[in-house]
Amino acid sequence: MSKVSFSFVVLLFFAINSFMTSCGSMPQNSGDKEGLTQYVDPFIGTDSHGHVFLGANVPFGGVQVGPSNEYKGWDWSSSYHYSDSIVKGFTHLNLSGTGCADLGELLIMPATGELRMHNGSRDPIADKGYASYYRKNTEVAKPGYYKVDLESYGIKAEITATERVGYHRYTYPKAKQARLIIDLGQGNCDLPVETYLHQINETTYEGYRSSKGWAGTQIEYVHIVLSKPAKQFILQNANDRIDDVEGKGVYMKCALEFETTENEVVEVKVAVSPVSMKNAALNMEAEVPGWNFDEVYATADAKWNKELSKVTIKTDDISKKRVFYTAMYHTMIAPNLFSDVNGQYRGTDQKVYDNPGFTNYTLFSLWDTYRAAHPLFTITQPERVSDMINSMLLIFKQQGKLPVWHLRGFETNTMPGYSAIPVVVDACLKGYEGIDVEAAYEAIKETATGDHEPGVKDLMKYGYIPADFGPESVASNMEYAISDWAISKLADKLGKTEDAAYFANRAKAYQQYFDRETRFMRGKMEDGSWRTPFNPFSAEHRVNDYCEGNAWQYLWMVPQDPEGLIDLLGGDAQFTQKLDSLFEVNDDMGEHASIDITGLVGMYAHGNEPSHHTAYMYAYAGEQHKTADLVRHIMTELYTDKPDGLCGNEDCGQMSAWYVFSSMGFYPVNPANGMYVFGSPLFDETCVSNPNGTEFKVIAENNSAENIFIQSVELNGTPYNKSYITHKEIINGGVLRFVMGPKPNTEFGFNKDDRPQSIVY
Repeated sequence: MSKVSFSFVVLLFFAINSFMTSCGSMPQNSGDKEGLTQYVDPFIGTDSHGHVFLGANVPFGGVQVGPSNEYKGWDWSSSYHYSDSIVKGFTHLNLSGTGCADLGELLIMPATGELRMHNGSRDPIADKGYASYYRKNTEVAKPGYYKVDLESYGIKAEITATERVGYHRYTYPKAKQARLIIDLGQGNCDLPVETYLHQINETTYEGYRSSKGWAGTQIEYVHIVLSKPAKQFILQNANDRIDDVEGKGVYMKCALEFETTENEVVEVKVAVSPVSMKNAALNMEAEVPGWNFDEVYATADAKWNKELSKVTIKTDDISKKRVFYTAMYHTMIAPNLFSDVNGQYRGTDQKVYDNPGFTNYTLFSLWDTYRAAHPLFTITQPERVSDMINSMLLIFKQQGKLPVWHLRGFETNTMPGYSAIPVVVDACLKGYEGIDVEAAYEAIKETATGDHEPGVKDLMKYGYIPADFGPESVASNMEYAISDWAISKLADKLGKTEDAAYFANRAKAYQQYFDRETRFMRGKMEDGSWRTPFNPFSAEHRVNDYCEGNAWQYLWMVPQDPEGLIDLLGGDAQFTQKLDSLFEVNDDMGEHASIDITGLVGMYAHGNEPSHHTAYMYAYAGEQHKTADLVRHIMTELYTDKPDGLCGNEDCGQMSAWYVFSSMGFYPVNPANGMYVFGSPLFDETCVSNPNGTEFKVIAENNSAENIFIQSVELNGTPYNKSYITHKEIINGGVLRFVMGPKPNTEFGFNKDDRPQSIVY
């Protein structure tokens, strides 16, 4: 290690150590000298339907380098599934927790023996492909690091990463025929359109891959450097050999041939750019100019420890520590960095833009993440919030509307709603610097009134979206109403009184769907009649009036106006009776129900995002203790430290953000009003280190598996009767002290003045 790089690592260690010890009353276990990354298990969520990414990356990094299995169905959406035992290679762009598959590209794979130029990953022996078998007991995964033994070749594979570079270390056996495969045709459910490979010299290669998939237009550039010169460069377009140092075609791949001695280490660096091969080379030179795998991994580990240390917990339950810090880790895989070291990036319009003056991001799964992941960022990632918002505003300039589900510079338009709006409004109302609030409002208003999203013009004409105009009308309109409430509050702050009144009225549009006879939200036809037949359990995926849900689940999709929903249902008692029923009823949801509806407690579906706020709704009717009971059950039963420890798709951090918030003892029911509703704190102590130098501690006295109910609360030593806390109080720092007990204190949060409400500050 050079003196310069060694000094950098030492300085980074001391900076992080200082950050970690800022919560002075939070003693760590003796093992914590290794850092909080020791509690992260990246395998959690790789089994069942979690779909999480497994591999090496840094927080919010631009590359996610991991083992790639052959796509075998929905559960391989992230390119890897715990049940698999065949790896076709190591890819540099991968999704995490999504319900759709894409990426899984820019593949490299070490091999020995007979030359095989296709992957053969269904059965490497029978198919004579370059894929390899592996055993689970040889896999090691840590934040910023992954290792596996490639059984078919006797090769030990290790990977780590920086923001834009994947770094590979392969330990080969003695072999006359050893090689590295570069395959630009491979992807996870997408198809290559044009690929290019070029041998610059015996150790240096470059290329690009243009593809179509879920991201309908995507291009990625690579710069690849080997520590060992290749004796032979074998280039092919699909199965056609090309006798040249470069080639362009639909499916380019190559084999870099060399001999190896026993336990010879060959290292490979792969830099990625959305802009150009030249920029990819710049990225490598800036981030990994030398050859020191261990140093790069140590730096990645340090970056993860710095981020994880922003929230420290005190508990004797190591399993719960693993669940918590893995959840924290999952919240920081996306959004992804989407610019080069010189600041250049590729816009939604496919044009290359120069440095905008902030860090540009992509991969916004907003229908999921607006609910809790982005509100969590306002606490744990305040330095990144304005960059994320400004990235969304750039997208608006280039495509005419705020992002819906943005993937690698392409708008997928996946899921109903204009869910960037609560995220942008929340940041504006919380006063984050570096955001042009007037420009943000312009983008918000155009998105919510232009002819961009399904049903918006119908909403403006009829006051609701008629069910006979298309599917998902109830889901779409209820999502719009949440965002419209947020718009009204920002308009009010900016003195736009007419707009504020207009959008406040639109935020009540959910009431158009309430059928007083069935007491559910139902599809309403253009003529004002209800869609029939009606079955509140039916969850016909993208056919009926809901999205990945049914009438039982969508009845509660009113986080912007719980008081209004309480009135519709007839008052506190009838509201809570209906809510009780949600967690008790069971019935068949139909053969075409969405596979995303998982983690069921009655008809409550924790594995799918529309339900995430619902257990907290009791507090609005004065029965906070019922929230505590349910939230503690969900945390302890539906989150574990096993590979199948998530009950549904991770969805780019949302599933884990719910856990992080809930385990601290509160949750942002309304994601844009700066208020967090109390649940049931899971840990004896939690400490949030704010960047302004303050600390916010949550202490739960008498906390245990039995003592799940809040008996009383103090804030900074003063009795506190409210069943919520504000963002401002958290950021200002202090001590929130809960006294817990085994039986509900039905008086806590019962008075109307103490209940959460639709406030904004």
